[in-house]
This record gives sequence, C-alpha cells and structure tokens, in this order.
Amino acid sequence: MTPGADPLVIFTPSGRRGRVPGGTTVLDAARSLGVDLDSVCGGRGLCGRCQVRPAEGAFPKHGITSSGSHLSPSGADEAEFDRLRGLAADRRLGCRAAIHGDVLVDVPPESQVHRQVVRKGVPVRDFVIDPVVRLYEVEVARPTLEAPGGDLARVLAALKTEWGLDGLVADLEVIRALQPALEAGAYRVTAAVHDGRNVTAVWPGLHDRSLGVAIDVGSTTIAGHLADLADGAVLASDGVMNPQIRFGEDLMSRVSYAMMHDGGAVELTRAVRDALASLVAGLAARAAVDANDILEITLVGNPIMHHLVLGIDPIPLGSAPFALATDGAVRTTARELEIAVHPGARAYLLPCIAGHVGADAAAAILSQTPYLRDEITLLVDVGTNAEIVLGSRARLLAASSPTGPAFEGAQISCGQRAAPGAIERVRIDRATLEPRFRVIGSSRWSDEIGFAASTRRTGITGICGSGIVEVIAELFLAGVITADGTIDGSMATRSPRVESDERTFSYLLHEGSPSSGTPGEADHVPGSPRLTITQNDVRAIQLAKAALYAGARLLMDHLGVETVDRVELAGAFGSQIDPLHALVLGLVPDAPLDRVGPAGNAAGTGALIALLSGDARREIEAVVRTVEKIETAIEPRFQEHFVDAMALPHRIAPMPFLAAAVDLPTRRAAGDGAPGTGRSAPPTRRRRPAVASAETKS
Repeated sequence: MTPGADPLVIFTPSGRRGRVPGGTTVLDAARSLGVDLDSVCGGRGLCGRCQVRPAEGAFPKHGITSSGSHLSPSGADEAEFDRLRGLAADRRLGCRAAIHGDVLVDVPPESQVHRQVVRKGVPVRDFVIDPVVRLYEVEVARPTLEAPGGDLARVLAALKTEWGLDGLVADLEVIRALQPALEAGAYRVTAAVHDGRNVTAVWPGLHDRSLGVAIDVGSTTIAGHLADLADGAVLASDGVMNPQIRFGEDLMSRVSYAMMHDGGAVELTRAVRDALASLVAGLAARAAVDANDILEITLVGNPIMHHLVLGIDPIPLGSAPFALATDGAVRTTARELEIAVHPGARAYLLPCIAGHVGADAAAAILSQTPYLRDEITLLVDVGTNAEIVLGSRARLLAASSPTGPAFEGAQISCGQRAAPGAIERVRIDRATLEPRFRVIGSSRWSDEIGFAASTRRTGITGICGSGIVEVIAELFLAGVITADGTIDGSMATRSPRVESDERTFSYLLHEGSPSSGTPGEADHVPGSPRLTITQNDVRAIQLAKAALYAGARLLMDHLGVETVDRVELAGAFGSQIDPLHALVLGLVPDAPLDRVGPAGNAAGTGALIALLSGDARREIEAVVRTVEKIETAIEPRFQEHFVDAMALPHRIAPMPFLAAAVDLPTRRAAGDGAPGTGRSAPPTRRRRPAVASAETKS
C-alpha cells in the first residue's frame, strides 16, 4: 500500500477496483464500485447474504499484497452469526468487515444478486444409451457352518449365476459395506458394477437409482449436468464461476502464477476442485436427490484445466513444445478428485488432442460428429484460445488460435461477461446512426415500450461478447467503421454519437443514467454507465477475429479446400453469436448463411454423451487418434492470413454468400484513403501481430 494513499480494493470475479477511504466496509465499497454483492438486511449483519472471501498473498498482476488482516478484526456480530448459522473460517460478512489496507476480495456466486448467466444447454444428438455403470439385484446364499465362505464370494457367485457376470472384483468400500447391507436386506442386495469389471457400490434390497454428472470445466465458467444413467434424463443443470479467475483471467496468466509462486499449481488445483465439489453438491440439491446415488462423472476441458483438475503441473504447457502429460483418456475416482459423491464413483476425462487442443475439443467432435459426414464442416469453439476442427469423414484436422479475451469482454472499454444487464444484441439505423439494443434479462429492445421497466433491477451495465460482435459489424455496415477498422470522424457531421477522442473517434452506444434511491433500500435502482465503442475496442476485436479466421484458413490450406459447406459455432459465447454478424465481421470464412449457426455447448453435450455411453467413449478415443494436429505457431502462412483478415470482413477473400444476404460497403482498392480522413491509408506491412501469444482457451 502506497504511504498516505487510501487502500485499494479489487473484487473478483468482476475485476472492479478502486481506492476507498480507510474504514469503509466491503459492502459499501462494493456498492460504490458497482460490484454485485447481495444484502437483504441493509447491512446490519443479520442476513449473511454479503459473505466474501479475502485473498491471501502477493498478486503481481494487480500490484498488491492481500491479506485478511487488512480488514478489521471479526467482531461480536460475526461471532453471533457464526454461532447461529455458521460462517466458514475464510469468510467475512461484507457489511461488518472494514477495509484498512490493500485487499483482493472474492465474491462467491451465492453472494451475488445476479449470478453469471451460463447459457450452456444440452441439445443432445441421437445415440444409444450404454452406461458404464449398471445396477444388479441378487439374492445371496446365507452362510452356514457347512459352507462358511466369505460374503463377498457369495455375492460374486450370485452375480455370476443370476446375471452372467464373471471375473468381478470389488472395491474395499464395498467389502466394508457388504455385511451390513446383507443383514439389512435379508440377503438381497443391489450391486453397482462399473464397466463389467468392478463392483463399486452395494445397497440392501432393491436400489434402482444410479446418477451421473457431466462437467465442462472452462477457464471462466464450469457447467454441469446431472443425469439419470438409466434413461439419460437430465435432472438438473447449473454453472459456477471458475474461482481460478482470481489468479488470472486468461490461462497463461494462471500458468505464470504457477511458475512464479511456490505451490501455485496446488492452489489452482484446490480452487477448481472446490468449485467442482460445490457444483456437484448444488446439482444434487437442485434435483432433490442424494449425492450418494452419483456413481459416475465425466469431465472435459482445455489442456490446462484438464491438467489442473488432475493435479498435474501445467507449467510444461506454457511454452513450446506444449507437452501434455497424457493425451489419452484418464480414468480415476471421484474421491481422488475430492468430489463428495458415492465413495465408489468413478471419473472419466476424455482424451486431449494436442497441447492447446483439449478434451473439450474432443467432446465437441463427439457431439457434432463431423467424422460421420461427407460435407466439409468447420467447427469452432470460440474462447480466449479458439479451438478449430475442420473436415469430414475422409479427414479431420484441428488447431488452436490465440484470439485473446476480447470476445469475453476483457480489453473492451465497456466490456463484461454475459450477465443480467449486459447488452447482447445491437442494431444501428443506417440513415440516422441511432442504435437500439437488447440486454440480458429483458426480452424487449431499447426502443420498445416497457424496456425501462424490464431493466429496472439490472440496469444497463456493459456489453458482452455477442453484443461486441454485433455493434462493430453494425457500425461497419452503417459506414461508421471503415474496412480497415477506423472509426470515421467525418460521420460526426451526421450524428453526435460519433465523438472525438483527441486523435481518434468513438461511438456512443448508451448515454447512461445515475442510480436512484438510497443504497440498501428495497427500491434502489442501479445506475447505467456511459457506454462507448472506442478505436481501441475495434482494434482488439480486429486482432481477435483475424487470429480466428487465420487459424480456420490455415486448416483449409492443409485440407486443400477454398470453401466449407458448414460452419458451427460452439461454446457458451460462440452459440450466442448471430451468424450474419459473424460473417460481416469476418470471424469465419464465408459460407451459406443457412449453414452457419450455433452448435450450443458442444463440449458439454459431448461430456454428457460420454457419461451415458461407454460405446461413445470408445468411439471418440478412436477418432481422436486420427485427427491431424496443425501448430499455428510454426506455420509461415498463419501470419499472412492474419494480416489479410484484419480488414472487415476481409482484405481480399470473396464473400459471395455474405454479399447475397446484405449490402456491404464498397471495397476500395489498396492505397485509397479511408473515407473522411483526408489522407491515404498506410501501406500494408506484414508484421507480427500483438495477438500472436500463447494464450489458451476459456
């Protein structure tokens, strides 16, 4: 802490930060900085909704050393709350903890008024349910003096006689539970058999429920689906923020944390495992089922998440040659991953493809099955590091491309993640340049009656990834942004929304409004900040989209094709992108508009398929071995494709399908001046783009 300066407080996962007078409570600091921290009792220490977790240690990324001791000591109110309702040792009540030094404060999901929107549905393709865990009820012979053999031997004999199961072995937990189960069930028991080999659970009498959880471990969000293994019914779905975000928003920041801090990788593993345990417990509670009935878990994630979940050091993935500890499927136990379900529950992690193309890409392939099609399909999971798959039944190729976090709101002046209040859809009138937009949490457009009332509780807080794509594409179509990505200052004569920022220009998307009411009052309405699209915002999106396009184009070169038949946009963000605006921006190569569309959370769907089908697991393990891996970092043409893709929608690529769907601004010849600038455009130089880093996927 700088001598004489007010303490600095940083909130995660929102990333909001600011200096506050010493003695300010965490709750008041959150309110002043627009942080989403709940409170029902008005800050009197009664409701417990404002629980927070102060971080411990040095955080070089933020330039502070944080400690719980930088907050006021726990007092009588917190002690009373702990006595009556319980308060975890690492948590404080935000309304009672006063800030006296620099501190990083984590706001857990249950303390947020508006939890992150995890829009990861489960539209599952047709497949045969073939669970690896099956239940078998048997009648077991009672022991006698004449035949005093062990109870386990008699159970295994009954399973062989009644069900034809031979050569089984049993977990130690099963042996421990066996005799009580036999007594309670009058020597009728139900056994769970995993993969036809292991007896993993036993219950007295008839037990007819076996459950499983499929989990997509993203760097930003972790989404899970609880399903009945017998019929595939999804009983509950939920998502939580990945708490590792406090160690860095992008994955390479987390690898750097592991490099720079002794035991850093262990901390990262602990954080993600705690989140997994919390997610699974929440799914069971949401479905009103016993977590002890969960017998199987499947997990997918990018290579760094994959390694951290397993407790494997991720540092080798931070530099060339990006070596995986294993690229095969991993089979372990839920207990090994510290997930509190049935003691015999197993965990299965799908195989990875390459150092930056992970099990989530394998799951997306399993979900979308490009390997079963004749048409050339481009499958893109859009994230901090886009994972790209191209091909058909004849040949499949895969690569990763470093798009950076701009599509998730980072590096954008008014950007944020997808949460209530974020602008997700934008349209701009070509004549007046006036915008209209829609925000998450409301079905109305901003120019419709009732919009203000429908956004009263959430406010208009920022713009999320799908909104960023649309606003820049719309500004290009309206002529506000030129093909080279410049905001045209001459358009200020047509609309005051085009504003001067000294040497550049910006576009005013939303004027903003002050908050109303007194903080803590039931009718308090959050204010809306002034939202502008700056020249730097446009450049950040250009860099991100050019990297994605270049990766896809590189795979097309290797496959020897000039066009693709179908484009599928996967992931929580990718599935929300409007296909037309994706093509206008030049996010992906041109394709028939009706063949460009969302693939949903393909990774989560693939994890669910693998949960419910042992045959699907064998299928994807075989397919992954045939995928050709292309490393963009060593491909000389990647840079060439990147430079050409910086233009909107592209410098030279023909766009016949896009041109048939929308009127595009006239593409000027190289060397023509940008409209309204009064000067010639600089000559094209093939230089290494700033985006070409080793960042990995969200």
